[in-house]
Amino acid sequence: MKIAVIGGSGVFGSRLVRLLARDGHDVVVVGRTLATAQAIADDLGQTAIALDRNADLSPLWALSVEAVVDAAGPFHAYGNDPYALAQACMTQGVHYLDLADDPAFCVGITCLDAQAKAAGVFALSGVSSVPAISSAAVAALGEGTRIDTVSTAILPGNRAPRGASVVSSILNQSGQPMSAPVDGALVAHRNWSLPQTFDLGQDIRRKGWVISVPDQLLFVDAFKARTVAFRAGLELGLMNNALALFSVVRSRFGFGVPRWLIRFVLAMSRLLWPFGTDEGGMSVRVTGRLPLGWEGRTWRLIARQGDGPFIPAVPACVILRDPAQIAPGARPAVAEVTLAAIEEGMADLAIETEKLSVKVTPLFEAFLGEDFEHLPAQVRRLHDVPAPRRWTGRAKVTRGASLWARTIAAAFGFPPATDDTLVTVTMTPQDEGELWERQFGDKTFWSFLKVKDGQMTERFGPLTFTLGLHVAGGQLHFPVISGRLGPIPFPKAFLPISIAREYEEDGRFHFDVALQAPFTGALMVHYQGWLERAQ
Repeated sequence: MKIAVIGGSGVFGSRLVRLLARDGHDVVVVGRTLATAQAIADDLGQTAIALDRNADLSPLWALSVEAVVDAAGPFHAYGNDPYALAQACMTQGVHYLDLADDPAFCVGITCLDAQAKAAGVFALSGVSSVPAISSAAVAALGEGTRIDTVSTAILPGNRAPRGASVVSSILNQSGQPMSAPVDGALVAHRNWSLPQTFDLGQDIRRKGWVISVPDQLLFVDAFKARTVAFRAGLELGLMNNALALFSVVRSRFGFGVPRWLIRFVLAMSRLLWPFGTDEGGMSVRVTGRLPLGWEGRTWRLIARQGDGPFIPAVPACVILRDPAQIAPGARPAVAEVTLAAIEEGMADLAIETEKLSVKVTPLFEAFLGEDFEHLPAQVRRLHDVPAPRRWTGRAKVTRGASLWARTIAAAFGFPPATDDTLVTVTMTPQDEGELWERQFGDKTFWSFLKVKDGQMTERFGPLTFTLGLHVAGGQLHFPVISGRLGPIPFPKAFLPISIAREYEEDGRFHFDVALQAPFTGALMVHYQGWLERAQ
């Protein structure tokens, strides 16, 4: 098969050229400059041409190619006519694929569906790590289960090559608002926020930050998932934290991303290339319901020896091994090929994959044991958190009047006083615990609950409190029994007094939390109200 790869001398395009040549295809390496394209082509015994994808394409059609793969990008910057190349391919009766991970571009290609079918060709967008590989993994992991949550992370090694398109895509997303499905509702996030740690196996653990990819727009319909999360991260903490800071600053001031900044960041990343490793990975986890309970299934891979950049190119290679299996039409590449075929396409690369399955028992049920069953139905239901859960309701908030109490309450970010406000609580399983996000009106504060040394703990930033969590009188109580700042415990006199309980009334979940300041016992905050599962 004769295949043209636009951007064939780039980071991912050059890897795709090698994979296609390995499979025996005739490959046309298309680049903006002939010299770089020719170097790749000569090394593999292929053809090279210089071509601007936005200009005259007749030199490409003169070569009688049967498929075109756009591996150039950045796809978010393709202007007012982003699908001009795809349409030109259809006019020529040529199959089109691209490696886009931009959500709007990938999802929007469906506007060409009728035209592609009429031409008898396919036009697939996102034939890359997302959504092509991620969806293949979800389809395989989700067999026999009712999928609730999909969580994916891509975590390259620091020595993976980076092109200007990749850097541009990351910087242009950082700090921008985005939405992702959380327990059946679209929830606003900020790109490059909410870090989470992922275990890739073989003692490799890395952090990933929320970013926007096509999966969040596609997997609710494709797999009936209630929550779809995606994170990406770099190996070096310095680079991750710099991006996190950039995200916060950009979200506040709303500036653009000039070309000089892209060049500067690319240059800095190359200076840091000697640090870190060439080991990168990808993780896809599906949490689903089985007849006997919840189960978490994970597919993950580790790439070594610099082979990580081959991964985004593998789906296009696999599809073009047998293009007759792909139905005509224009659409995102969701589960177009199987995970087994993807793994086969990686077989000669330094890439290892594995699947894991674990039973999922929610945090509070595991900690309380038999006492959990003694709680009212709605309290048990709220703490049934095998996957992200959102509950909404109304609350009354009372704040203490003393300066000492107000100072501490402000430091914790507790909500202001109000007789009635909308409240949303989102509980997310994370790092063997639960992240609780409580939003009272437009005020949000977080805590992290986790069992440590046989006791339930709750962390607010650097402060961690041990809770005497127990069931009494059909209610769940949360007294504070000890605390520490980082690793340093502090005396009981420094502890706040917590009078907190959860209970059911009139078939509805209720909460009543009063916190009193250390030393004085003055009221800091008292919030009480009700919640229902958001649907």
